[in-house]
Amino acid sequence: MKFGPLRLALALGSVALSMTVQASSAAAPVATPSLDAYAQEVEAELRGNILPFWLEHTRDRERGGFYGMIDGDRHVRRDAPRGALLTARVLWTFSAAYRHYHDPAYLEMARWAFDDLWARFWDQEHGGLYWRTNADGKPQDDRKVVYVQAFGIYGLSEFYRATGERLALERAQQIYRLLEKHSHDRTNFGYFEEFTRDWKISRARGPRRSAMGSRDQKSQNVHLHILEAYTNLLRVWPDAGLKANLRELIEVMQTRVLDRSTHHLRLFLKEDWTPASDEISFGHDIEYSWLLVEAAEVLGDEAVMREAKETTVRIAAVTLEQGVDPDGGVLGEAGPHGLTNTFKEWWPQAEATVGFLNAYQLGAGEKYLAASRHSWEFIEQHLVDHQKGEWLHGVSRDGREKSTHKVSFWKCPYHNGRACLELINRLRAPRLTN
Repeated sequence: MKFGPLRLALALGSVALSMTVQASSAAAPVATPSLDAYAQEVEAELRGNILPFWLEHTRDRERGGFYGMIDGDRHVRRDAPRGALLTARVLWTFSAAYRHYHDPAYLEMARWAFDDLWARFWDQEHGGLYWRTNADGKPQDDRKVVYVQAFGIYGLSEFYRATGERLALERAQQIYRLLEKHSHDRTNFGYFEEFTRDWKISRARGPRRSAMGSRDQKSQNVHLHILEAYTNLLRVWPDAGLKANLRELIEVMQTRVLDRSTHHLRLFLKEDWTPASDEISFGHDIEYSWLLVEAAEVLGDEAVMREAKETTVRIAAVTLEQGVDPDGGVLGEAGPHGLTNTFKEWWPQAEATVGFLNAYQLGAGEKYLAASRHSWEFIEQHLVDHQKGEWLHGVSRDGREKSTHKVSFWKCPYHNGRACLELINRLRAPRLTN
């Protein structure tokens, strides 16, 4: 793969990209049997490997909740801290799986996560979710990290979609109102990302980085996941204020976070949206591409939708050109002068399967369906653990080094489980074959 300076590559390729998108939109759709075969492979992985692994190996039956660390050989580290992030992501995954398949085991797992989120991580005094507890459930890091509050909303709203239980919706609304009260930047728009336990913002961070790795108050990662959380909440709660806030988030992502000259997301930003970094993340770019369209669809604004579709296809094109190796693996990060991280983690691979398929669905051409399939083949060959279950954390570019742990503070069933559900639904959607 050729990879020159990013801005130069985009400047040279912008006209060609526009012509390619227009020309490829007339490509004929792929036959149904080919799509269904892809869907069957994905479904077999989801129901035969990913979900069973989490059902069988991750719950702490003695103390409740989920183990904080399980290595590649399924050895549990019982003293590992617990994160609200993992619980919220398990809650979303198994709620979505139950909504799709109506398997009682999935509902039981979702309820286990629902109970754990409130019993272990909810701050009864100040509201909001703790970032981390120790293995016994005592708060270890009581910061109010907006990233995890967003996943709380995401998981709780999905549990409500799956069960209709009013309490789940009320708790999602409670977190939403906390974010709007404390985190929403009414001056420059967007959201501040980190607070003390009692919701005091720290503006003098100095050398200490936030949970997202930033020395500043805003990041693409936080805004990306507030976007998906508010989108899911709006599905079940058509509140006018929430709708206005989602519209603002889309605008912020499109005009402040996205660099429209390169079609990459800026990783870290200052309070006034001045870029605070020059690195880009291919995985976040391709994830944003399809989440943006989803948000626009739920918002229901045709003008926003048209712009979202155009942005989405351009991001997919840039990601495919600059961030995907010949083996189908998505690389990590790059800067103005080229690649800075070539490790291939599990989650960008999962997001690429959906992002490229989404571009194909929008009429960008069959090469994006092929790219989605290629990403899936990379996953099956390099990441799926066919002996001990789940996916590896990642592999080096040359395939010689592997990170094998299956469960950690960040390693979860959300990216790969969600990708599988999205692929299954999309590959079997009528619009693909019309």
